[in-house]
Amino acid sequence: MELKKLTLQDTSIAYIDSGSGKPIVLLHGFCGSSRYWEHVIPALSADYRVIAPDLPGHGQSDPLKGNTTIENIADQVKSLLDTLNVPIVTMFGHSLGGYITLAFAEKYSGQLNGYSLIHSTSFPDSEEAKKGRLANIEKVNQSGIYSLIDGLVPKLFSPENQDENYVGEAMEIGYTTSAEGAIDALNAMKDRPKRNHVLEASTLPVLLIAGEQDQIIPSDKTFSVSKDNIKQSLIKDSGHMSMYENPMDLISEIQNFLSNIKL
Repeated sequence: MELKKLTLQDTSIAYIDSGSGKPIVLLHGFCGSSRYWEHVIPALSADYRVIAPDLPGHGQSDPLKGNTTIENIADQVKSLLDTLNVPIVTMFGHSLGGYITLAFAEKYSGQLNGYSLIHSTSFPDSEEAKKGRLANIEKVNQSGIYSLIDGLVPKLFSPENQDENYVGEAMEIGYTTSAEGAIDALNAMKDRPKRNHVLEASTLPVLLIAGEQDQIIPSDKTFSVSKDNIKQSLIKDSGHMSMYENPMDLISEIQNFLSNIKL
């Protein structure tokens, strides 16, 4: 899959743009990149146009200039879509990408025909989690990005999947995150607000996906709102990384969701 680049407001952003048809957007998680979706994009791009950016400071994208917030990243995603002349999309956000998807849905709901949180939550960080973000910022400042990735990535996978080759793949992707990008994202996640009200008020189709063995965001934190327009799905044999641990079930859930959306 070819990685393309363009410049938005003096900031370079890298992205995959694969397939044709109705557009969908895939937003990766913290210390990931568009490569997180390598096992998902081929199946989806057979029927849809798949746009998957590297988030700021991740992969081959530059960090944002100035203060980085979840809302600012959502603004950059909108700028990317506007530059690509894509007026309406279905958005899927993994973890950090889910926080950005909710911010996008709050600010730009008219540009969505549906959206999904994958191993993500509408709740803000707890006080304990905020302390963990600050500790990780200190780790990056003191020891660099490799130290952070070495401690973080194994926790993303279920205990049963620790020896799989894809854990190493995720670590290699994590190492491409810039120190500035990781710190910016940690601060943005730490300071993000509660957004249950976005799910509660939304009339769009919504898909909430949780991992049965997710050690980062348990299913009760993902399944925070129950409404007729919100589908809840639990991926078996998966921790926080179903795009690696159980991609076939993830693809099936995404395809079924898309098939019921008026695209």
